[in-house]
Amino acid sequence: MNDRVEFTKEMKKTYTLLLPNMAPIHFNLLRRVFQNFGYKAKLLEMDNSGVFVEAGLKYVHNDICYPAQLVIGQMISALESGKYDIDKVALVITQTGGGCRASNYLPLLRKALKRAGFEKVPVVSLSLSHMENSGFKITLRMLIQAFAALIYGDVMMILSNQIRPYEKNKGESDALVEKWIKIIGDKFKKNRGFLFGEMKTNLDKMVSSFVKIEKKEEKKIKVGIVGEIYMKYSAIGNNNLIQFLESQGSEVMVPSLFGFVFYCLTNIPQDELYYGHKKLTAIGSNLLMNIFYKTERTMLKAMAKPGCFIVPLPFLEMRKMVNGVIDYGVKMGEGWLLTGEMIDLAHMGYKNIVSVQPFGCLPNHVVSKGMIRKVSEVTGANIVAIDYDPSQTNVNQENRLKLMLSIAKENLNL
Repeated sequence: MNDRVEFTKEMKKTYTLLLPNMAPIHFNLLRRVFQNFGYKAKLLEMDNSGVFVEAGLKYVHNDICYPAQLVIGQMISALESGKYDIDKVALVITQTGGGCRASNYLPLLRKALKRAGFEKVPVVSLSLSHMENSGFKITLRMLIQAFAALIYGDVMMILSNQIRPYEKNKGESDALVEKWIKIIGDKFKKNRGFLFGEMKTNLDKMVSSFVKIEKKEEKKIKVGIVGEIYMKYSAIGNNNLIQFLESQGSEVMVPSLFGFVFYCLTNIPQDELYYGHKKLTAIGSNLLMNIFYKTERTMLKAMAKPGCFIVPLPFLEMRKMVNGVIDYGVKMGEGWLLTGEMIDLAHMGYKNIVSVQPFGCLPNHVVSKGMIRKVSEVTGANIVAIDYDPSQTNVNQENRLKLMLSIAKENLNL
């Protein structure tokens, strides 16, 4: 759209950036990163999915995937709420590229803003490959902090999910998460906590603090969640799936968000191998991955040290387990990663797996539903695929989940 409003350098001083909310722990830390670099940033609340869906359906074509309707609906709802000065607010949206409809979120959002009467609200396109806004710059130090935020977020998410169902004092693990978000955020503000040595120290302290939470000795059904990235992490996208599963006597494991970053990076040299893409780009990707692998080893070592937590496989080991099951060239949507995460979850003992998909997301339906039989044969996993869209009812979804859990209970003799 040629009449778009650009986010300028002058706006940085007075405008508030509204950030979409997908994974609350990670995105709360990422919000701190924005603030540390001089941006006024507000993370949108995940408090009323019904309103978001209504706004999404009103301003986004219903053929577009459910995550787009929710994300854009959440932003339009925020602008209509009266909480923000429309003349001093801007929106942030990610641009992933590739063959997913998420690549169209930016024009879809701008079209929706125009229809809703907010065409003067600037939209910041958050992408490493193409930035449209002179007032927003991603620096190397900002990237390093964001990278560290994902690592810290993954550890807090994985540990709190393993503790919450067993804690003697309800709410203790969630309170500890909030405490650590503040601690890490304050360290970021002082330009600390994101270099390798400091991260190692902080991760050890973080894990030790979770170990101290008192737990009850109970037997729970272990359930893993995989699927399209937004549906997998967003409570408004998956109808509070973790909360529901825990209410049914389950302990939940959600794969790391940083694993998706690994997945995107490993696809670059794979493209060079399969399709002759630029060799220099593949070399750069491999160099960056070597740095990430070192940090990943530190993260996994910290979680494994107490001996009481279940720790995911290193990314490269998980990737090897996919070999012979699905080709590495399958990379539309979550591609081969989705299959790899199911195998990894089964390897960790989470053999009851929920695959969450937005209805109409063809790539993820192919690599999710299309691979269930194969993964079940390889791992013995009990897998159920759940679709989410505005027309799906909670009752239908919960009934299918209860059926999966009933099979799990029989297998555990609970």
